Amino acid sequence: MKFINNFKRVLKYSKGCRKYLVVYFILSLTMSLIGILVPYLTSLQLVQLTAGIWNKVILVSIFVFLVRIFNRIIGFFSSFATEKFSKIVVSKVQLELGKELLSIKVEDIDKHSNGVFIQRLTRDAYDITSIFTSGVSIFNNILQDIGVTILVFITNVYIGLYFVLYLIVSLILQHIRTKMLETKENDLRNQRESTSGFSTELVRGIRDIKMLNAENSFLKKVQSNIEDLNNKDYDISFTYRLFSIFETICNQMYELFLVFIIVYFVKHEAFDIATGVVIYNYRNYILSLVYDATYIIDFIRGFNISCERVFALFGSEEFKKEKFGAVHLDHINGDFEFKNVEFSYDTNKVLDKLSFKVNANETVGFVGKSGAGKTTIFSLLCKLYDIDKGKITIDGVDINELDKDSIRGNITIISQNPYIFNMSIKDNLKLVKEDMTDEEMYEACKLACLDDFIEALDQKYDTIIGEGGVTLSGGQRQRLAIARALIQKTEIILFDEATSALDNETQTKIQKSIENMKSEYTIMIIAHRLSTIINCDRIVFIDKGKVVAQGTHKELLKNCKAYKALYESESIEK
Repeated sequence: MKFINNFKRVLKYSKGCRKYLVVYFILSLTMSLIGILVPYLTSLQLVQLTAGIWNKVILVSIFVFLVRIFNRIIGFFSSFATEKFSKIVVSKVQLELGKELLSIKVEDIDKHSNGVFIQRLTRDAYDITSIFTSGVSIFNNILQDIGVTILVFITNVYIGLYFVLYLIVSLILQHIRTKMLETKENDLRNQRESTSGFSTELVRGIRDIKMLNAENSFLKKVQSNIEDLNNKDYDISFTYRLFSIFETICNQMYELFLVFIIVYFVKHEAFDIATGVVIYNYRNYILSLVYDATYIIDFIRGFNISCERVFALFGSEEFKKEKFGAVHLDHINGDFEFKNVEFSYDTNKVLDKLSFKVNANETVGFVGKSGAGKTTIFSLLCKLYDIDKGKITIDGVDINELDKDSIRGNITIISQNPYIFNMSIKDNLKLVKEDMTDEEMYEACKLACLDDFIEALDQKYDTIIGEGGVTLSGGQRQRLAIARALIQKTEIILFDEATSALDNETQTKIQKSIENMKSEYTIMIIAHRLSTIINCDRIVFIDKGKVVAQGTHKELLKNCKAYKALYESESIEK
């Protein structure tokens, strides 16, 4: 039932391209029927050759030649149909997986390594779609093998029963093997995820590993992961090898006793030598039936494991989905409010009955010690996490009642470490607006103080900037992220220490850009350096998840000792 339910779920992805599957099935079935005929013809060749009937030998040989050529041509078109079908179905599955992955709660993504998602998007996606190709192929092979078995029964019921007895013994042996392998293969896949995730970290963190002179310690961890993977892989391989010994013994005994049985019936004239030769030539079809049945058992087990891993991304306790409301706002003013908001990361309480309000087109700065909850405020406002208690409103509407586009289509976060994609500068900007004009691009990059740098590049805006923007400096990545936000033109722009990696000169230019946006956007700024926010309309001082004080820079210097101490310590550092 598990297999049937999984098959039904996968089947929906074949909609629109099932004609290729039908063609593949018909051609494969034709090849199976030819497969039954060829051994009979070759046996007939042998009998006529030994009897010296040369004319019939030549005719049968020509016919076998034509049949095999025809079979090869059918195989060509069969392969074309299955490749076409597989390409379409795999693409659909991977696209759907991508959509599901993007809807998983951030907190659940944080709990897993990249390898968990990479393995399921690639290897497992291919495994579940192979049910339509490998599954159909093996099904047709089994039909061919069963057809041969029926022919043997018609020829001699006792030999037919012998074939069936051997099949039953072999299937019992394979069932025992399958039970031993089931848990081991699941553990192997989990280890592959862990190793894949660690390998991804090795590649992405290679510069930091070099600078930290941590090659040896990191390689030890790599070695440990690889050894665990290889040990699990070896354990499975050993089980296969062990059972292959028993299979070989059974196969050899089967063939030996089959010869004895055929000799016995020929000697007692139950059938002639020609029939005995045909039956002997058919012996491999029973062996094939055993192997195919074994493959089906292994295939179904692997298929079910892959389905469980893939469909877990579609909604499970391990990967919970984001939830949004149904209220849609085409346009928001940009004011919002936190009312007694509480939030914790697991058992670590970050926000404690936090309350404040920001008006539309107001520029507000947030300051406080590291861990005070400033970045968490931004994450909750974008609904990357759900609050534990309290209420957040945008334009007076509870954020839990709003749909995704009303929230994230109107808010942009420019983080301290923005992710830049491995594509051109222009394509990175077009991600947020597909119909972006060149004029909009130039203006945004100019406001972000990035235009001079881009114009100095050989390929200018068509320059590929590497995974994570590796060819850019930290400041250049942040300025590109700012330009991306300006292209998006959302009503609310959140700067999460977005100028921390900029030099003083560039920071001054960015501050000027923020000043230019003041009257058009609601702007919130988390700043490590207070010089970034002293010109804000209002500054909110956060400590231990609560608002300690708020006001202008001058008001806080006068009324908040903690803010004044922070400002004075920064001035001393300068």
